[in-house]
Amino acid sequence: MAWKTLDDMDLAGKTVLVRVDINVPVEGGRVTDATRIEKIVPTVKDILAKGGKPVLLAHFGRPKGAVVPEMSLRICLPALEAALGVPVKFAEDCVGAPAKTAVAALEPGEVLLLENTRFHAGEEKNDPAMAAALAALGDIYVNDAFSAAHRAHASTEGIARLRPACAGRLMEAELKALEAALGTPVRPVVAVVGGAKVSTKLDLLGNLVGKVDHLVIGGGMANTFLVAKGIEVGKSLAERDMAATANEILEKAAAAGCEIILPVDVVVAREFKAGAENETVSAEACPADAMILDAGPESVAHVAMVFGKAKTLIWNGPLGAFEIAPFDAATNAAALKAAELTKAGSLVSVAGGGDTVAALNKAGAAADFTYISTAGGAFLEWMEGKVLPGVAALDA
Repeated sequence: MAWKTLDDMDLAGKTVLVRVDINVPVEGGRVTDATRIEKIVPTVKDILAKGGKPVLLAHFGRPKGAVVPEMSLRICLPALEAALGVPVKFAEDCVGAPAKTAVAALEPGEVLLLENTRFHAGEEKNDPAMAAALAALGDIYVNDAFSAAHRAHASTEGIARLRPACAGRLMEAELKALEAALGTPVRPVVAVVGGAKVSTKLDLLGNLVGKVDHLVIGGGMANTFLVAKGIEVGKSLAERDMAATANEILEKAAAAGCEIILPVDVVVAREFKAGAENETVSAEACPADAMILDAGPESVAHVAMVFGKAKTLIWNGPLGAFEIAPFDAATNAAALKAAELTKAGSLVSVAGGGDTVAALNKAGAAADFTYISTAGGAFLEWMEGKVLPGVAALDA
């Protein structure tokens, strides 16, 4: 990777355009979860410490190129000031006279937040004129929004080609973690891929079987693979029309020397609700009137054994219906085992994706993972082996 970091840039006296992701949840006129805002603090503070003047570029919601007042970034100001501990000014637009005036008035030690970049249609179209208008506001460009790096937008890709560019601290940490997990990993490497449907993760599975030593498949996806192997799964969620595709993935894995790990025992129930009556049976013995909702203890023991021998773990998706007890048992147990090995220093563990973060938090395992990415689409596309435009544009 040839991208630069803040350590490579002279920021003294410079106006620094920083692409951040502060697309945070809001309710009742205030930010309800400031996690994404807190994540950008190291980058902004480093810029201030180096004598730079940070100007934040961000999107909020999906206004689709129109000004939507309830999607104004102004709502983030109190949370930003609380997190940064410095005054944060606001510009009513991200380009044009309001932005230019606000940038010109910015004093050392202050931060400026520009209005929602997606209020302009040129943002998502990566319009060269929009990129040029943004670039005209500053001297240096810093991308600290890995979660938006899979989008070739004016504020993530176009602008990076018009100014000296580098990765912010959050982007730097993310890229280093991902490089350690799939770029040049310490082997053996195990990947956990869960979720409801094989069809949504075809590219991911196809890429991983050529790169990892063991691939654990869980959730509804595992049922589709069981069907492909001729195993009946009763009323379980399964994409029966994807059986041939699942078999192709199994064949590709065998040719690449990648072990595919499917459940050998499963937890079944007749209804999907908290505390539903359930039983554990062999994966080949799901009753016709039942559905598979979790992997069983034998399956978890095998996964734990594989984790114990591995050096690198990449995780995307739960092993069962983790939202409802008792069908969260397999996900919780596997997550806690990974956390234990990571804490002991024997495993590098990287996880990402919305359901994954929620599942690991629910299990109480997230804090001990090496790195947890809050980027959904970007993390998935990176796992699929795709080039992320926002990262590629940073190449020196």
